Amino acid sequence: MPLRPKPEVEKLETCPHGGPDYAELERLGFSPDDVLDFSVSANPFGPPPGIEEALKSAVIDRYPDSDSTKFRRILAKNLDIDPENIIVGNGSMELIRMVASAYLGKDDSALIIEPTFGEYEVACRIAGAKIIKYQMREEDGFSLKVNDLADSIQRNRPKAVFLCNPNNPTGQYLDRGTIEQILSTCDDTLLILDEAYISFTENPWRSLDLVDHHNLIVFRSMTKDYALAGLRLGYAVASLEIVNTLKKVCPPWNVNAVAQLAGIIASKDTVYLQHSQEDIRKARDFLGEGLAKLGLNSLPTQTHFFLIKVGNATRFRGELLRYGIMVRDCGSFGLPEYIRIATRSLPECERLIEAIKKSRE
Repeated sequence: MPLRPKPEVEKLETCPHGGPDYAELERLGFSPDDVLDFSVSANPFGPPPGIEEALKSAVIDRYPDSDSTKFRRILAKNLDIDPENIIVGNGSMELIRMVASAYLGKDDSALIIEPTFGEYEVACRIAGAKIIKYQMREEDGFSLKVNDLADSIQRNRPKAVFLCNPNNPTGQYLDRGTIEQILSTCDDTLLILDEAYISFTENPWRSLDLVDHHNLIVFRSMTKDYALAGLRLGYAVASLEIVNTLKKVCPPWNVNAVAQLAGIIASKDTVYLQHSQEDIRKARDFLGEGLAKLGLNSLPTQTHFFLIKVGNATRFRGELLRYGIMVRDCGSFGLPEYIRIATRSLPECERLIEAIKKSRE
């Protein structure tokens, strides 16, 4: 008789993501280089200049620094915080699972505000926690009713609340006052504030000033900011108490030497991200206007991706994929009528608009 996994894992449903399905592309006769990927909401301009050449100097014949010390020091200087308030992960995904592992168990509950990134639920279920879902409604434009959320937190008293800001996939961004109101209800609750898309957000406020609250942790993504998806790199900012707790469950050498070096080089480049942001804004405005002219009106967004109702998301995605264009089917978010489109370069956005037109002929 085969050995059974623990019940939480046996019943676990994995979470689909954006990005290429390599087996699917092979069936269609595409290579990944043949496809324009609008399904991933990362910096479309590639890593900072010179980073690939510099990575050849990475030392790979000895174990990397388990604390990512040099990278944390540069981050801390850029962010104007103490290095001891930073923990680095193999992408934000690892950090999410570290939080669930450190703080959640079978007698705990976690509140997740949906629609949102599906890995929050996966991490909590692996830990055995009960899931409480706060559902933002289509008829409200998927806007958060903060007083209702506060009531739910006070009524259910979850051990953790997961909040993506700006939210994936809606693109909506909560202001400081709203987050502070939520924090005020979290006396015995850890608020996990995922800011993976903050670098592509209009007029962001400084959430790191709130980490003195002992119940707040903020996630950031170097993968998204600097186009390092193939290396995986993210970090979290929190109180010293929370960081030290996460270190207890953090695997040794969790961030490889190449990723650490990439993070160091990228963080020292003060021009690349600024220029990328400017070019992305121009392309985003063009893309939003072009989609609207085609009758594809998006939900109001404050970041660089659009949530659009198309009727049958799977069919819409499939039709565009025939032209080598990939968008995100949002069925995995519980939104089978919606797609998510991320901004790429202006010429690539022009190609997307033309592909949509052709798919309708």
